Amino acid sequence: MAIRRSAAAKINLCLHVVGQRDDGLHDLQSAVAFLDCGEWVEVRKSGCTQLNILGPKAAELPRPDDNLILKAAALFPRHCQTDIRLHKTMPVASGIGGGSADAAATLHAMAALWDLPLPDVAAQVLLGADVPVCMGRSPVLMQGIGAQISPLGDVPALFACLVNPGRGLSTARVFEQLASKSNPPLEPPPPAATEFCAWLKRQRNDLQAPALAAEPMIADVLEALAAQAPLLARMSGSGATCFALFESLAAAQDCASTIQANQRDWWVASGALLI
Repeated sequence: MAIRRSAAAKINLCLHVVGQRDDGLHDLQSAVAFLDCGEWVEVRKSGCTQLNILGPKAAELPRPDDNLILKAAALFPRHCQTDIRLHKTMPVASGIGGGSADAAATLHAMAALWDLPLPDVAAQVLLGADVPVCMGRSPVLMQGIGAQISPLGDVPALFACLVNPGRGLSTARVFEQLASKSNPPLEPPPPAATEFCAWLKRQRNDLQAPALAAEPMIADVLEALAAQAPLLARMSGSGATCFALFESLAAAQDCASTIQANQRDWWVASGALLI
């Protein structure tokens, strides 16, 4: 029996860096939503645990034994030997949590396969700060180093176009270049869906400026997205993936088609935000 779980792209709709802890980790506040880009993890019982990677972005990953998926699998008892397949469609080191989403999908799939409880949040955080938020698929407010998660509230139906220029960015490098590690906090999310987009426009991604300094091509991506008249265009996470939000699926798909036609080497995806 095989069990498959999707690994959705994590979009930081906004990301405020509000402090830095004594251990060097940063305190964040971020509104997060998800988009299914066709990436998935499939597991089945086996005589030994192994990982096979396929899909259009498989070649971008490091060797399988370094993959976060195997670290996630190691959180289960030793007898849970599992054959794991990853279908990789999202770019690596791109600010949309691909590796964390893969690890989260692995945890869900293996728990179902072996009829075991999920590892606790403390174990998830050890895999990566974004893993706890990627355990769900609905819009959330993420705080602290990533483990404090609460529902975002009433979010309207929105559609996104994601674009990555084919450039990976080191998260550590972007944080190092951040001018201020203590910035104004997120405004409280609005209670009504009709106010959500106006609220979101007033928020920021504090990592966008240092990421632009490290990779100027991000400016080209944001310009291409803004040319399609979205509700909002912004960078996700530490980059270099950027997103644009629209009120209709057709508009998001048209944006994706136009940009892909003009920039065939860029990675582009579109669809409805998961709510």
